[in-house]
Amino acid sequence: MHPRVEAVWKLVPKPVQDTIASTVDRLQGVTPPPPPVPDLSRPTRMLVGPVNYAGQGYRWSRAAETSGTVSGVNYVHSGNNLLQYPADYTVPWRTAEHSRAWQKAMLDAIAENYTHVLIEACFPILGGMFSGDLRRQTALLRERGVHVGIVGHGNEVRLPSTHLESTPWSPFTDSDEWIPVDLAEKAVAANLAAIADLDLPTFVSTAGLLVDLPQAQFLGVVIDQQQWINDEPLLERDRIRVIHGPTNPHVKGTPLIVPIAQRLHDEGLIEFIQLDRVPNHEMPAVMASADVVLDQFRIGDYGVAACESMTSGRVVLAHITEQVRREVETHAGMALPIPDTTPDTLEHMLRDIAVRRDEYRAIARTGKDFVARLHNGDFSRDQLMKHFLAA
Repeated sequence: MHPRVEAVWKLVPKPVQDTIASTVDRLQGVTPPPPPVPDLSRPTRMLVGPVNYAGQGYRWSRAAETSGTVSGVNYVHSGNNLLQYPADYTVPWRTAEHSRAWQKAMLDAIAENYTHVLIEACFPILGGMFSGDLRRQTALLRERGVHVGIVGHGNEVRLPSTHLESTPWSPFTDSDEWIPVDLAEKAVAANLAAIADLDLPTFVSTAGLLVDLPQAQFLGVVIDQQQWINDEPLLERDRIRVIHGPTNPHVKGTPLIVPIAQRLHDEGLIEFIQLDRVPNHEMPAVMASADVVLDQFRIGDYGVAACESMTSGRVVLAHITEQVRREVETHAGMALPIPDTTPDTLEHMLRDIAVRRDEYRAIARTGKDFVARLHNGDFSRDQLMKHFLAA
């Protein structure tokens, strides 16, 4: 929607918006899909939604089901799933936001069929009901006997003013081309206040988010390791192959590192490949063909892409804060096998890898074991059971 059109649209009263949007859907033949139904034979039935960032809602649902007592269902607004990650139930955003029939059906289905709801990224689980008011929707679900929890994914709970203190490369230092810092500060502060007011079981997907949500539990991202394991050799080419595939170039630090990588490519030391929106199902083969993966250099944390790279047996370079390293080592019982690398040290690291290949092969070999300890679903299942589903 064009910004000027969106500004005018926001001035329209919500009931009128709903009527207009529902009429458009009806004229286009759009029928709201019936709400998803879990396996009613399982005593615990969890709905996760509605963002499924990096496919995590789906993966957490599958992880919980390995307990044998849980049926997990995830749902996502189709507009939040542009990379086509697996999802159990998909609904158009306009339907969720404006169809009062869908909202009522979803509420009734949750109350009748689910015992637990895990809300992702502070997005309203009941779409536009109560104009998307998270507090009111949560109160209504709890009144109907549903246990509710929240999981923070990333920037919706990462307070800019706090993050600026954690790393000099924070994406909030020069975010004019990304998001205005003052607006982000206000929005995140509102989310953190809502989470504090609701006082629900709270999780975070990555360890760095515990800085802003210290009361939360580290849930960890989940990947399907079998999809990424390969037996391709590592660091055997004369020119080591280095790849970088940013989903968000500003946040990943792409402008800070590409000139360095390109210069080393032109020098003949490395073969540098920058990926652009490669479909998720093609990435295992791409990853297996690399020697080094440049992950992210501004957030100070790691997530799905780093776990996929480690499982692939590649050398992963990223900037990771000491807070994150301490947290994950406590849970994994081993150090995170990602050499800390900043934009200032990237050239040195790549030159060092080219010279000391055996040492870096040894580091890469530990990646699969690390991911198996924290990110294959078992740890996330245990965290959900202990702090939410069986609490």
